[in-house]
Amino acid sequence: MTVPNLISLCRLFSVPLMVWLLVTRQPELAFWVFIAAGVSDAIDGLIAKHFGQSSQLGAYLDPIADKVMLVSIYVVLSTQGAIPSWVAILVVSRDVLIVGGLLLSSAIGLTIAMHPFLVSKVNTLVQIIGAGIALSHLGYGIDFGLLELGTYYAIAITTIASGTIYVIHWARIASSAEGPK
Repeated sequence: MTVPNLISLCRLFSVPLMVWLLVTRQPELAFWVFIAAGVSDAIDGLIAKHFGQSSQLGAYLDPIADKVMLVSIYVVLSTQGAIPSWVAILVVSRDVLIVGGLLLSSAIGLTIAMHPFLVSKVNTLVQIIGAGIALSHLGYGIDFGLLELGTYYAIAITTIASGTIYVIHWARIASSAEGPK
């Protein structure tokens, strides 16, 4: 197991802690665990690229850790009124759509290579920023005003664009495939 994969696993295992901290009304600590998780995401990517430690496991584990963290945080923050419900619904729906498409593809015998599109990378970044803003507002009372609202709209636009691109990509592959052999 590579160092980046171990870091991704630690990020994945930090999710229950973040959720627990939020549910038990400790948003300040949840904010710092979230920041540590975000920094670890950058570090594992740097190590993988610059030290030749990329792996097929890491290609799946890193985005899974990101999505589990973001979906969990958005659901909890939404239930606590820290972010609008429509934002959480978009974030969760996009990820369910992507995972559902991959499961369906596998069920019908299609192999779809996992590779993020640029808009998906931007979407993940904007979602991280949005969660950080909401956590800092909830934990420390920092009011970001219009920046917060603008971030939610950026999340909506990039989430819809990313989900649409994945659906189009999947449809092209599915329509050009012969089906299961």
